[in-house]
Amino acid sequence: MIGNCLESPQRVLPGFENSNRYWLESRGCFAVKIKPGEYYVTQSNEAITTILGSCVAACVRDPVTGVGGMNHFILPFAESKRATDWADSSRYGAYAMETLINAVMKFGGVKERLEIKITGGGRMVQGMSDIGKQNIRFVTQYLREEGFDMLSADVGGDQPRNVVYLPQQGRMLVKKLATLHNEKLLKAESNFKNRLAAEPIGGDVELF
Repeated sequence: MIGNCLESPQRVLPGFENSNRYWLESRGCFAVKIKPGEYYVTQSNEAITTILGSCVAACVRDPVTGVGGMNHFILPFAESKRATDWADSSRYGAYAMETLINAVMKFGGVKERLEIKITGGGRMVQGMSDIGKQNIRFVTQYLREEGFDMLSADVGGDQPRNVVYLPQQGRMLVKKLATLHNEKLLKAESNFKNRLAAEPIGGDVELF
């Protein structure tokens, strides 16, 4: 049984004041929902949530200081060279990982102590480009090259995931969603990917 976090958030870290915070009844605590291209870091006893299709989320924490966070990236890297700043967008894996890890360290995390878990990377439709597999391959290689150990992973498959991360407890909770959600997720992710090629960096697009 996972304990509830009944107290209100102790302190919102600088830079995260406008995050989408809400009460998560199922866990008895406050939570922050992150959208594609976003990340959140906390030192309080709260949850971080997201929904993944072919996207990947990394959960990172320092078990000594209790600071931890989660990101949500759509693609491993930019497929267009239209704008050089695309490589610096948190929509893409390399920048998303660097940004999250640096933020955890900024607020007290120590690189050698970081615990990292990953999830997502589902294959939504057979016979089409497997973006999920590309995301999994990227994040696995990134962690290996940067000298990080992967504590655990729940990746691949053909189902979307509802993810709840509890940094204070180091728990990454993953619920597989019914495959009937696949068509909706596929359409949303495909539309989002197409818009990446036409829109400048900035603006929020939510899968649900």
